[in-house]
Amino acid sequence: MDSELQIALIGAGIGAVVLIVGYNKWQERKHRRDAEKAFKSEHRDVLLEPRSGSGSGGDDAAERREPAIATAADGPRPYREAPVIRSAPEAPDALDPRADCIVRLEAIEPLDVQRLWQAQAEQLAGLSKPVRWFGFSDGDNLWHLLGPNSTGACHWFCAALQLVDRRGSIGEADFMRFSGGVQRVADMVMALPPGLPTRAETLGQATELDRFCADIDVQIGINVVATTRQFEGRDIVELAERHGLRLAGDGCFHALDDDGATQFTVGNLEPGLFAADGMAGVATKGLTLVIDVPCVRDGLAAFDRMMRTAADFAETLQGTVVDDNRAAFGVEAASLIRDQIAQFQERMASHGIPAGSPLALRLFSA
Repeated sequence: MDSELQIALIGAGIGAVVLIVGYNKWQERKHRRDAEKAFKSEHRDVLLEPRSGSGSGGDDAAERREPAIATAADGPRPYREAPVIRSAPEAPDALDPRADCIVRLEAIEPLDVQRLWQAQAEQLAGLSKPVRWFGFSDGDNLWHLLGPNSTGACHWFCAALQLVDRRGSIGEADFMRFSGGVQRVADMVMALPPGLPTRAETLGQATELDRFCADIDVQIGINVVATTRQFEGRDIVELAERHGLRLAGDGCFHALDDDGATQFTVGNLEPGLFAADGMAGVATKGLTLVIDVPCVRDGLAAFDRMMRTAADFAETLQGTVVDDNRAAFGVEAASLIRDQIAQFQERMASHGIPAGSPLALRLFSA
């Protein structure tokens, strides 16, 4: 009896297992059919469908379409504007890297020029050579020379120490004072740290330029000396006016070209300067005419005019034209001097510093 019951239970268990397995198989097939229906679409696949017309594959060839870049016609697209980056402007045209130690400063925010001017006046006092400051205007994209009365605000500033003048070149003390002073100015006005030039390169450049300037720094003078009586002040003034000479604050009469630049000067041979309110009482033994060769644009024209003026003064005032050794200054001497002027000015032009140019006037300033 027990054996029959056990056999019946075993049979029922086997039947239940078969039913479960069969049910699972049926569910699996049902889900597969539903998935196939979900992925099946009646829409044509235009990327895989053959196109009519010419092509290497004919009507049976499938042509692949590349995705196109969306244009404005596709509707507005979000974008992010690139940040504005200020680039450092070139150095001012009034400066020359051969003759100036140039340092630029960038202020994080627009900086009032008077604040910078006062800071630099305090930090750069005592230098033996001129220092010029420029501010860059964002309005007209130009550098402007700054002074005690300048106004406005700038992002960019430029400081320039002149390396050479007629007194010689800068020394190490000047360089250290300038570079250190500019750095302190940057700290005071919260500007970005400046890129300072190297000491050795700057001093070497100054020495080389000073040597060149010394070789061509020539001033040619001739004298008109009295032979019978002293020259009277009123006669000198009358002759000066006849030749278009103007008495300047340096105590000399200046012969000017069409642009107002000095070609040569006429001064007192004796100690003492000429003054407009004192010419009536002047009596002198002679006059000195001087042409500053590096500072005159057309040296030959200036020399020729100077010689004509000297000859007229000598004839009218009863004097004679002589050199510094009191030797007569004749045609042969004048021709020699004229050739020398041409050579000096040609050398300056070949060096990129034309005689009478703004750079030459700075380099040969006292």
